[in-house]
Amino acid sequence: MVGSLLLLISIIAGKTSYRFGVPTLLLFLGIGMLAGSDGIGGIRFNDPQIAQFIGVVSLNFILFSGGIGTNWNSVKPILREGLVLSTLGVLLTATILGGFVYFITDFTIYESLLLGAIVSSTDAAAVFSILRSKNLALRTNLRPTLELESGSNDPMAYVLTISFLTLVLSPDKGFLAIIPFFLQQMLIGGLAGFLFGKLSKIVINNIRLDVEGLYPVLAIALMFTTFSATDFMGGNGFLAIYICAVYLGNQDLIHKSTILNMFDGLAWLMQIILFLTLGLLVFPTQIIPYMGIGLLISLFLILFARPLSVFISLLFFKMKNRRRLYISWVGLRGAVPIVFATYPLLAGIEKANIIFNLVFFISVTSIVIQGTTLTTVAKWLNVGMPEEKPNEDFEKYYLDLPKTAMKEITVTPNCHAVEKRIVDLQFPSTAFVVMIKRNDKYVRPGGSTVIQADDTLVVLFDNEECINDFSDLVLRPELT
Repeated sequence: MVGSLLLLISIIAGKTSYRFGVPTLLLFLGIGMLAGSDGIGGIRFNDPQIAQFIGVVSLNFILFSGGIGTNWNSVKPILREGLVLSTLGVLLTATILGGFVYFITDFTIYESLLLGAIVSSTDAAAVFSILRSKNLALRTNLRPTLELESGSNDPMAYVLTISFLTLVLSPDKGFLAIIPFFLQQMLIGGLAGFLFGKLSKIVINNIRLDVEGLYPVLAIALMFTTFSATDFMGGNGFLAIYICAVYLGNQDLIHKSTILNMFDGLAWLMQIILFLTLGLLVFPTQIIPYMGIGLLISLFLILFARPLSVFISLLFFKMKNRRRLYISWVGLRGAVPIVFATYPLLAGIEKANIIFNLVFFISVTSIVIQGTTLTTVAKWLNVGMPEEKPNEDFEKYYLDLPKTAMKEITVTPNCHAVEKRIVDLQFPSTAFVVMIKRNDKYVRPGGSTVIQADDTLVVLFDNEECINDFSDLVLRPELT
């Protein structure tokens, strides 16, 4: 009962946040804190291990949903910039901030770098929920750059967190000892993600399930298999999940729209559960003593460490400074750093509680300061423009419908398309089969639908010029 009420309150709060421009993450965390032992709810929850497990499971869904919704054509032009930001940029942020923490606190150098690594990744969900709520689009591939960075920088932050935690526990090892671990995590994770992506496509398109609703369930099973198998082999499961999802999102899959819609809803559910859990885990009264030093670290991260790492990372790319400045400002910290902050707690290091409370405070202040000013800064820097396609999610899930031309095409018995599944014909993205007329009845097509002789295909096209190309593909004679 309590859980269902918290979920309902969070959904309502998330709806109102769009109107006022408040990041949903902040509201979910706030509801969890109010429901906790220091709040009015009085729910006692102090189990970092359960919180970490919930965090890892939730991140699987969030990363997979973000990856499968990534359009490769929009990401490809800025692939190098995004990858440099999500690797070198994260490393620079962690080391610059770690050096500052070492200078102003009594932390050891490894403890300082650990704190820097934990807060080195950004949160995509909070950033773009605000951009959408304000109907603000971004100029010249800026949005895909931010999407790619936010979706792909969590694996790097995870590797750095585990590496520096290892050095805190065994300071005699030295920096060189973590290099083999780093290479192993990234190389195995990247390769496994690509291989599991290809394998998942084969499984989804050939398993021939009788119930459409089972295909999202199959995708969930493949997602967890990708993560756990990669982790078992010593690779980075988060990186594998993201690469696998990006590959699948840009392939022809049976019931793809069903899978996309399902994962969109599951990603939101997991975000709410994750943020509520982390809100319950924190004790606000324990954060108060660290607010001063936490604010100082947060301001340094926002105003110096993040901008410096972005400018250095993008030094060799042709880009206007105002775009670099905006990328620097969109360094929003979210739930991922708080999840990573549970690793020191479970490892039992001396300053684990201090690190957790500082990370929580840094994440919250980042959301408040940066999250509420993204649209204002975009206008100041002249990188924003009015949103021209407010129904973007509909277009993403339904293959850029509506089209501008429609035609009925009858398939004769000797055509190439006869006895072939729609997914195997690899129709161009400029055409979409919306209905099949068969024996005076209408059939709603899916990727697994087999085209039969004398079927009449009702097809929507981007423009009139696309009709001939599609007709040639479907109606050409079958070679014998």
